[in-house]
Amino acid sequence: MLSESIKFCKRLFVKATESQKELYLAAVIILVAIISFGLGRLSKIREEKTPITIENIKADAVSTSSTININANKAVTNKNDKIFVASKNGKKYYYAWCESAKIIKEQNRVWFSTKEDAEKAGYEPASNCKGLQ
Repeated sequence: MLSESIKFCKRLFVKATESQKELYLAAVIILVAIISFGLGRLSKIREEKTPITIENIKADAVSTSSTININANKAVTNKNDKIFVASKNGKKYYYAWCESAKIIKEQNRVWFSTKEDAEKAGYEPASNCKGLQ
């Protein structure tokens, strides 16, 4: 099939006049440029995606899924990372990456390490932030 296509193209090119050969050459150059542009766009899209990272957890700590969650929460609190945020003027708390949390002004943000800390301060989980409920 491919060899037949190549033979067909050669026959067309051999029988073509000088102006037709220039036209074929221009068409090939344009097609190569379009394909190259498309491949460049595809490679850029791949670069923008966030890679997934997998962290090793000790084998003895991985007995059940609840153990994994407990250990993950301990790791967060040990690092003093604040992943929950609320507004001084509001009643709900969010994950820091939720869209609603991003619109809270910096001076009005209250940070918490755990859900329990946020609830002790009088805040409730936001219903529009996936994973809190």
